[in-house]
Amino acid sequence: MRPSNSSWLDTRSAGLLLHISSLPGRGPCGDLGREAFAFVDFLVDAGCGVWQMLPVGPTGSDRSPYQSSCTHAGNTRFIALEPLVEAGWLDPRDLECCMADDRAKAETLTWVYREFRQQSSDEQLADFARFRDSHAHWLDDYALFVAVNAATSAPWWQWPAGLRDRDAQAVTEARALLAKSIAQVQFEQYLFFDQWRRLRAYAGERGIKLFGDLPIFVALNSAEVWANRAQFFLDETGEPAVVAGVPPDYFSATGQRWGNPLYRWEVMESDGFSFWVDRLRTQLELFDFVRIDHFRGFEAYWEIPATEPNAIHGRWVPGPGDRLFDRLSEALGPLPLVAEDLGLITEEVQQLRDRLGMPGMKVLQFAFSGGPDNPYLPFRHPENALVYTGTHDNNTTLGWYTDLTDDERRVVDEYLGYPRDPMPWPLVQCAMMSPARLAIVPMQDALGLDGDHRMNLPGSSEGNWGWRFCWEDVPPELTTQLRHLIWMTGRCS
Repeated sequence: MRPSNSSWLDTRSAGLLLHISSLPGRGPCGDLGREAFAFVDFLVDAGCGVWQMLPVGPTGSDRSPYQSSCTHAGNTRFIALEPLVEAGWLDPRDLECCMADDRAKAETLTWVYREFRQQSSDEQLADFARFRDSHAHWLDDYALFVAVNAATSAPWWQWPAGLRDRDAQAVTEARALLAKSIAQVQFEQYLFFDQWRRLRAYAGERGIKLFGDLPIFVALNSAEVWANRAQFFLDETGEPAVVAGVPPDYFSATGQRWGNPLYRWEVMESDGFSFWVDRLRTQLELFDFVRIDHFRGFEAYWEIPATEPNAIHGRWVPGPGDRLFDRLSEALGPLPLVAEDLGLITEEVQQLRDRLGMPGMKVLQFAFSGGPDNPYLPFRHPENALVYTGTHDNNTTLGWYTDLTDDERRVVDEYLGYPRDPMPWPLVQCAMMSPARLAIVPMQDALGLDGDHRMNLPGSSEGNWGWRFCWEDVPPELTTQLRHLIWMTGRCS
C-alpha cells in the first residue's frame, strides 16, 4: 500500500468556495485585482484558511470552466486592468470604458501590449522572455492555436488540412504569418501568471491556501487535443468516435453527455504519462492543493458513442488507476490532491482513492435520504475527507431546503435537532462539526442566498456560471459569526 499523500490535510480547517468570476467589481466578471485581495482579507477576518475556486483556464461562449481551450493557460477575462494603469501601460481615464464588456477588455489588452513594448525596461522585457521560455512546452502551441482559431473563426478540425494535421511547413508558415497575434497571446498569459503569482503570495503570507480544480477531461477544441491527437480517440479528420460523460444519476435522468474526447490511456502510458505530469505541474504552480474532478473516471469511465444525443447508452471502460498516480508521484513527489468521488462510486473506486491516500468529498445535501447507512451523514465522515454543504453543481442550501417536500424537510429538521436558526446556517454548523478535517462552504450559503443564486445546473447549457456577489450582500456580522463557529469547532487556521 502506498503511503498517504494527504499529509497536507493534517489539521482541521475551514474555507469558502468562490470562483474568481464571482468576485464583485466593475468589469464583466470578477478578476485578479483589488477585489480578489479584499476577499483574501475577508477570509482571514472570518477565520478561514482555504479559498476554493473552479478551474481557471480559458472558457468558451458558455463560460463553463470545465470546457477550456487549454489546460495550462489562464483565463484572460481574469486579468485586472488597474495594475496595468499602475504600470503606466493604460491611461486611467480610459479604465471605465475598457471594462464595459469582454470585447472592450480584449481590445484594451492589445493596446497594453503595444505600450509594454514601447515603455518597458530591459528588466521587464527580460522577465517576459523568461516567462515565455519557461512555459514554452505549452505556451507555443497554445498561442498558435488561439491565433489560428481567431484567423479562421473555426475549430481546429475544420482548419486547412496542413494546419489541422500539424504539417511542419504549414505550422512554420503560420507562426511567421501570425507572429504578432502569437506574441499578444503570450503577453496576456504573462500578465495572468504575474497577477496570479502576486495574489498567491498575498494569500500565503496571510495563511490562506488556494484550492484549485482540475477537470479529468479536456475540451475537443483545445490546444492539447490539437497538439496531441494520437493520445485521444479521434478519426483521421479529428472528429471523436466516442465522448465522455456520466450515466443517469441524481442530477439528470438522461445522464450528462459532456462531449469531451476520451484518452488513449495506453498511448499516454507509453511515454510516462507526460501529458498528465505537465498538467498537474502547472496546477501546482497556481494552487496549494487541487481537486481532481470526476476521480471515478480513473478507475473506469463512461464511454458514449459520439452519435448518441445523451448519455443513456454508454459503457464503463477501465481507466489507468494506480499506474497514472504512481507516475505522478514519481515525477512530482507527494500529491496534494482531493478526489471528487461523488456520483456512482463503486467499491473499486473507493479502494483506489484509499490506496492513494486521497481525501474524498462528503456533501451534506446528499445526506438525508436512504437511512442511517447513508455515507454522507456527518457521523459517517472519515477525518481524511472534505465536507461541503453543497458544491457548485448543487442548488444553494436555502434553495435545496425550500425545494424539499414536507416529509423530506422533516427528516432534515429532525436530524439537525429542529434548529431555531433559519437555513442555511444549521447545515453550515453541521458541516463545521463534521469529523472531516476540511469544511468548505459555498459563498452563497455563507450569505444565506436562495436558489436564484445557483452557480450551475448540470445538464443545462444556459444561465450558468454567471453568479457574482456584492459586498453590500455581506452582513456586517458575518465574519464574526463565521470566526466564532470555526473556533468552536476547532477549525481555526
